[in-house]
Amino acid sequence: MATVTPWEVKGNIDYDKLIKNCGLKPLKNLPEIFQKQVLFRREIIFAHRDFKRIVDAVENNDSFVMMTGLMPSGKFHFGHKMVADQIIFYQNLGAKVYLTVADIEAYNSRTTDMELLRKTAIEEYLTNYVALGLDLDKCDFYFQSKRSNDGKKSNAYYSLASMLARHATFNEFKAIYGTVSPGKLSASLLQAADMLHPQLPEFSEKPLPVVIPVGADQDPHLRIARDVAKRIKLHKFIPLSSTNHKFMPGLKGGKMSSSDETSYIALSDSPEAAAKKIKKYAFSGGQATLEEHRKKGGNPDVDVSYQMLFYGLEEDDKKLKEIYANYKSGKLLSGELKNIVIEKLTTFLTEHHKKRKAAEKVVKKYILEHNL
Repeated sequence: MATVTPWEVKGNIDYDKLIKNCGLKPLKNLPEIFQKQVLFRREIIFAHRDFKRIVDAVENNDSFVMMTGLMPSGKFHFGHKMVADQIIFYQNLGAKVYLTVADIEAYNSRTTDMELLRKTAIEEYLTNYVALGLDLDKCDFYFQSKRSNDGKKSNAYYSLASMLARHATFNEFKAIYGTVSPGKLSASLLQAADMLHPQLPEFSEKPLPVVIPVGADQDPHLRIARDVAKRIKLHKFIPLSSTNHKFMPGLKGGKMSSSDETSYIALSDSPEAAAKKIKKYAFSGGQATLEEHRKKGGNPDVDVSYQMLFYGLEEDDKKLKEIYANYKSGKLLSGELKNIVIEKLTTFLTEHHKKRKAAEKVVKKYILEHNL
């Protein structure tokens, strides 16, 4: 049986069932501008809440906000890159980006080493975001533990998190999360403040629509935030919009996990290390023997190498379709498919490492200038 919570993901995920159980809507028939992003085009972003509000803002050239957070634990890998690609896509559409480091949540659920959390957030996440194309000048980047050097903004943020507690019940948290601890309650309310506070007068002249891209495991946080936002009368919040994306498979199957370095390709991995991981760990959808594979063909739908191409490593839909057909027919062997992925990874990582060097200087300057 599959488990999907903010703290654990395991088993085979039935995304249609998730849509039904979580009150989501399938994401279909988006305007052409969204089809330019591979995650939308291939329906890897598969469901939503109130996304039409964001579509309308984009089409009418109106202001909107994209808000997301990062959990500063482990290496930044290709699973994390899916969120980074969405951040940058929305920023290029004109969104004001709010990006929080969930260091208080990490303190309550992962590790109490705040200095390590800070180091990981900056060196692994923010630096890779910038290398991938994030413009920090059009981004409000902050730590949950230190919202702002501006006292009015900081007070508004923390006050909101505290006041939201009045509008939620323990039974509600238990129904959405299952097992609940004081730390998880606190983290959830702070995350609700993260999602809602861009609409406060201290941060915006008028409330703006906010979109939050999440994996299915983080959707419970959205549900709590949307529910409490309806009940608080002190502020008139525009209902939060969100999209849900599928999980990129780990090398050995299941979800990519920062806690298992053999399950992912990190963006800091050398091309040689990445190639070694693909050869050794990437689950194959091929047959047991060459003869059998030629006769029966492979299964690209479970083959991790193909899935890496599908999730964006191969952006050309025509080429991807050809690879799919050749592998399924048996014309393309598992080893040959792995070599295609290795070649793609080598090209990407070689270029990305150069961009990371430049990004390190940009991030260092930004941290100093903003006293973070």
